[in-house]
Formats: sequence, C-alpha cells, structure tokens
Amino acid sequence: MRSFLLWAFLAAPPVCKPAPQVDPAAPSTRETASQTYDLTARLDPPAAASVSIFGVSSPFTASTLSDDSGRFTFRKLAPGSYTVAVFIPAQGEARQTIEIGPASADSRQRVALTVHLKESDFVYGDPMRRRNSVSTRQLAIPDKAVREYEEAQKLLSRHNVLEATRRLERAVELAPQFATAWNNLGTIAYQTRNYARAEECFREALRQDPTAYEPLVNLGGVLVNLRKLDEAWDYNLHAVLTRPNDALANAQLGMTYYGLGNLELAEKYFRIAVRLDPAHFSHPQLFLTEIDLRRGDTRTAAADLQDFLQHHPDWPQAAKMREQIAAWRGR
Repeated sequence: MRSFLLWAFLAAPPVCKPAPQVDPAAPSTRETASQTYDLTARLDPPAAASVSIFGVSSPFTASTLSDDSGRFTFRKLAPGSYTVAVFIPAQGEARQTIEIGPASADSRQRVALTVHLKESDFVYGDPMRRRNSVSTRQLAIPDKAVREYEEAQKLLSRHNVLEATRRLERAVELAPQFATAWNNLGTIAYQTRNYARAEECFREALRQDPTAYEPLVNLGGVLVNLRKLDEAWDYNLHAVLTRPNDALANAQLGMTYYGLGNLELAEKYFRIAVRLDPAHFSHPQLFLTEIDLRRGDTRTAAADLQDFLQHHPDWPQAAKMREQIAAWRGR
C-alpha cells in the first residue's frame, strides 16, 4: 500500500517557523513568487492584542496591533502556511495555523480569518511572566545587540534572510547570552535545512536561558529530523508537560513515538495536536493516515485524510488523495 507520508515528504523539504517550530512536510505551492495575498482577520471576542505572524516554509515574521474591534491585517503574504500568534496582556498567548493560497482567498486575493479565543487556548504562566519581567541577564544585553536583533526582524519581514542572519550573528557576538537571538538563528538554519547548525543554535539558546520554551520545543523538533529519537523524546515530552495545549509539542512527541515504533502513543499525541489546531503545519493527519493504514483501517484513514484536505485544499497531491479517499470508502 502506497505511503501517503511519502507523498508529503516529496512535496517539500522539512521546515519550521520562528518559535515554536518544526514542520516535517510543508506543502510546496504552485503560485509564482509574485502572487501575494492580504490576510484580514479579527479576534472573537474582540480584544486589544499584539499579533505576530510567522512563516512556516521560509524565514519571515511581521507584527501588528489589533484595533479596538479586534481587527488586524497583514499584507502581501506569499502563499504557504503561517502561524498567527496573539498576545493579550494578563491573559497570555494563543497560536493558530492559517494556510494562505488560492483556495482560501477571494477574488481580490484576500484571506479572511477569525481567531476564536477560548480560555483554554492561552498559555499561562511562563510566557506572561517572561513578557512582563526582565531578568538580570536580559538587562545585561547591550543596546547595540538589541538593535541588531530588531533590525534582523525588519529584514525578515522584507525576506532579506542573508542580511538578517548577519545581524543576528552580530547580536550574539555582542551578547552571547542573547537566547532569543540564538533561537532565531536556529530557526533560520532549520528553515534552510542546515539541521546541524540549527541544533547548535537551539542548544546554545537553552544553555543561555534554560527556562526558555521556544528553543526547548525547537530542539525537540530538529532532533526528530536528525533521527536522534531517544534524546528527542526527552525534550518533546518536557515540552508537552510544560505546555500541554501546544499543538506543536504534541505533534512532535507524536512524531517521536512514531519513529520509535510506538503507534498507540503516536496516535494519542497526533490526535491531541489535531484537536488543538486542525490546520497545524506539522500535518498530524498525514501521520494518522499512515497509522490507520498500518492497522488496515481504511475507513478511519479516509476520514483522517479528508480532514487534512479540508484544512489544506491547495496541497499538491490533493487530487490523488481524493481519488484514494473515494476508493477506500467504496470498499
């Protein structure tokens, strides 16, 4: 029986986004680089929030504020998968995956998104404390290093990856304790498939700030790609225990169990990831489809693959997948 995960891996190389991250199968796109889309979104219920968007398949980030009605816009986005991160003071941060492309856009190349905020979506504790307090080591980061980091973010919003990388390297040269900059360097290395460098940067970020979550979950992801599964299990389990509502952490723990051959636990964490973020860029439904097929359960495989296509209608192999779903349901 042909592997649908193989189809996914052939579609595009593994990529991740700027924190948290890992994507074993990000879809390639059929659009040219000149085709862009505007994301017009609103928060439900309305809230004053800072909103960031992170590219999954290439280094990109941008930030804005929602207005009083909870609306915000990001313009000229290339097609692909993105993570939208919403931070509301005194509540925490919530994340949601959005796919930008022709299937989700209207005739004016606009993609509409409503981010439904529930109390369970927010990550409490650590992220809020870290946003509202400054450690002694953070205070010790010189202004020059901070400016280099901030300029790197501006460059990433303009897709100037080489110069952004140079600025980040300058930032950690000026301030070796700058864990956020190390994490950003690791993200770029991962997205450009330099996994050894990504591992190095994420480890250094954790060495400089052992309490940081982003390099923790990112290191767990890159270790899966490097097939260092025993060590990946340690980091990904710790990430899930730290933030049980993080779809990425659950998906990566599922990938770790999948690689170790424990399909029962792999399914458990993939289904949690689907519940938390059904459009998540790690594509847990594809792994679930593979698990279903190994068990000979074509009915469930059809349902899982259909759920994947519902959230990723622009997937390059969508037509073939629909044919296979019909075949399974026709048995």
